[in-house]
Amino acid sequence: MPPIDSIQPPAREGIADTHPTLQRRLGLFSLTLYGLGNMLGAGIYGTIGAAAQGLGNALWMAFAASMVAAGLTGLSYACLGSRYPRAAGAAYITQRAYRAPFLTYLVGLAVLFSGLTSMATASHVFSNYFLSVLDPRISAMGSEWTTRSVALPFLLALAFVNFWGIRESAWLNALCTVIETAGLLFIIAFGLRFVGGVDYLDASSPNNPSGDLSLMLVLGGAVLTFFSFIGFEDLLNVSEEVKKPERTLPLALVGALLLATCIYMTVSVVAVSVVPSAELAASDKPALYLVVDKAAPWVKPQVFAFVAMFAVMNTALLNFIMGSRLVYGMAKQGLLPAFLGKVHPNRRTPHVAILILLAIVLVLVAVGSIASLAQATSLLLLGSFTVVNVALVILKRRPGEARGGFEVPAAIPALGAGICLAMIGNGAWKMIAGYQRAREQGQTEAIEKLLPLLIALALVGGISLLYGILRPRPAEEASLE
Repeated sequence: MPPIDSIQPPAREGIADTHPTLQRRLGLFSLTLYGLGNMLGAGIYGTIGAAAQGLGNALWMAFAASMVAAGLTGLSYACLGSRYPRAAGAAYITQRAYRAPFLTYLVGLAVLFSGLTSMATASHVFSNYFLSVLDPRISAMGSEWTTRSVALPFLLALAFVNFWGIRESAWLNALCTVIETAGLLFIIAFGLRFVGGVDYLDASSPNNPSGDLSLMLVLGGAVLTFFSFIGFEDLLNVSEEVKKPERTLPLALVGALLLATCIYMTVSVVAVSVVPSAELAASDKPALYLVVDKAAPWVKPQVFAFVAMFAVMNTALLNFIMGSRLVYGMAKQGLLPAFLGKVHPNRRTPHVAILILLAIVLVLVAVGSIASLAQATSLLLLGSFTVVNVALVILKRRPGEARGGFEVPAAIPALGAGICLAMIGNGAWKMIAGYQRAREQGQTEAIEKLLPLLIALALVGGISLLYGILRPRPAEEASLE
């Protein structure tokens, strides 16, 4: 069987086509901001405290270890993006490597569901921050419907920006990224005078009273902080809108990972220098709020609520862009109905996919809390990382596959796959152990501990059933017959 050629030719400006295609408008700077903004979400404000519960002053090591873990998969994505710049991202690569439509369908929808839950969660968080900026009393008294009344226009506005064009979306992304980065740099600047007063290798914490530093302790912290780096994978889904993607995409992806690592590690060192790690671990508030209270007490809480508002706006925007391009790419592959692959003739954006995703997210927002669904899709996302890493190993060994402008040894994706599998196992084991402890203690809500794992299995079952009903046929499968 000859190697599969491209499913859909890359979009190129200036070439006539009977069907409008995406345009290449993103350069290195805008794509790096896209990746950085996707990683620097508001999650860092709470992740610091969670990591401090296990590692104390040494929590910076968790970010270093999780950078290595995320970096391995990131390098795989950089290599694949250089070889195959396609809008379907992980779905295209899965089909090219495995030639298994069901697996491709499963991976594509798993990534899509992860993005949709991130959008819905971000819209809820944005609403709370927005109300607190207006008046903290409104946020405190606000009902679920008050929150939804803000989330609706917020999502409609993002849908309009996404529809209007990738360049305009990149401008809004740049603004949000600059503001959220400035907020973290502000913490670093005003906390630097406290640096040097503590032992940064002291791992004393509520979960580790002895203070002994061990590899397992660091790896446990890395599992918590790993998700601070999630977002680099979305660069593949806009690759058909990137100028010279074979060079630009790997540079932007690696650059965004390195910038995020530097910021995270510096913020973590500053945080434990300003506020004792035990206080960070015990706080009900986002840990970095405590740092600001001590390092810059004159700053009002609304200021950082304003910064966090832009951080979650960025998360929602970039997941909206990712999801619409993924749906567009899967439709072009024949995995989703063809009408979802339509591009607006004037705006050159996948307008039908944008409208469909908007409707789905509005339903998720109306449902209310989706915390368990978000945890479930995180497990599925790790599963897709595993599949993509192994796909790169397969493609590197297959004769006739073109090489890209950025190559990595086969050991990189192999290690990346192993780490992702270990994290899935760790997450599932913690849920099962938590359920068993809750049952032994007679807790009536014990099943809630297991809910994310059950939802993940249900999603896999639901996607499998949908595939069996629709029986989608990838475009390249037909061409090989």
